[in-house]
Amino acid sequence: MELTVGVISGTSMDGIDAALIETDGERVGAARGATTVPYPPALRRALLDVARDPGRAERETLADLEREVTEANAAAVGALLDETGAQARDIAAIGLHGQTILHRPYRRFTRQLGDGALLADLTGIDVVGGFRLADVAAGGQGAPLAPLYHAALAAALPHPLAVLNLGGVGNVTYLDDDTIIAFDTGPASAMIDDWISRHIGQPFDAGGQIARQGQVHRARLGQLMASEFFDRPPPKSLDRNDFPISAIDGLDVADGAATLTAFTVASVAAARRHLPGGPRRWLVTGGGRHNVAIMQGLALALGVPVEPVETAGWEGDALEAQCFAFLAQRSLRGLPLSLPSTTGVPRPLPGGIVYRAAGRARVP
Repeated sequence: MELTVGVISGTSMDGIDAALIETDGERVGAARGATTVPYPPALRRALLDVARDPGRAERETLADLEREVTEANAAAVGALLDETGAQARDIAAIGLHGQTILHRPYRRFTRQLGDGALLADLTGIDVVGGFRLADVAAGGQGAPLAPLYHAALAAALPHPLAVLNLGGVGNVTYLDDDTIIAFDTGPASAMIDDWISRHIGQPFDAGGQIARQGQVHRARLGQLMASEFFDRPPPKSLDRNDFPISAIDGLDVADGAATLTAFTVASVAAARRHLPGGPRRWLVTGGGRHNVAIMQGLALALGVPVEPVETAGWEGDALEAQCFAFLAQRSLRGLPLSLPSTTGVPRPLPGGIVYRAAGRARVP
């Protein structure tokens, strides 16, 4: 196994997670460290503005913004190496997810900002990027890409098991022996974050405190849950902005937060209809696991243990970054990154683009 770095910024767009693990793309060895580097406020605002304007996100080159994102990723890698004491020469590769600004798989289009060649030059380390491109080009959803990593981590745990990631968008991995099913469940933190930011200027509802002070508006929740997305069989995935925040306009801040929090919970509960069996346990990762209102709501709605992934010995704040280190090794070895049952591709599909530290790119 080799030391490999993964870097990712999720759909919440709050910063970059970086993690260092030992892996060969099939087994997961020691976790050697992780860090999070927040985006500068101006960069986060610029990214959110682009993500809310699909025309810009699809048509404009956004070269300056992509360079800023890449430099922020390089800074995160540098901070990780400083914290762990690892040297660039010790690292086999960096798995660069990039910053998703538009995801339209039904049009075979997805866009993540992050220049792999530039990151290789800035760090002196080979980079693997473009993880979603081959999947989407082949007719897959391009997401979620974490299931194979979840399966490797959970091999010794009792099945059936669900791993629920609550980032900006929610997604679930269902594991039962050799069965791996995955799909996006619905919004998770992004709509709540946007609502709180709009009304009180805070980036998120810390611990779900604001939601816990409000009342759920059942009619609005019913309207949100009436979307055909929830009846659509998997595989399926979402863009950050597929559900409009305007759906709860007119509510006060606490009631709006409570309604959106209930929406996250209801969308996860609705996902059970697409699973072949009931999970014995739900392990929750992503920032949403820190939201007490969400976690309590899930426990009531699902009726089985709902626990943060730390109860299984995993590192919730580092898990997605670790995943892209794992996927980088799979890409280097020509192993599949996605399956028909996780993204809808016609066959298990390799992917990723390798950028050598000298700047030369090739497709494995």
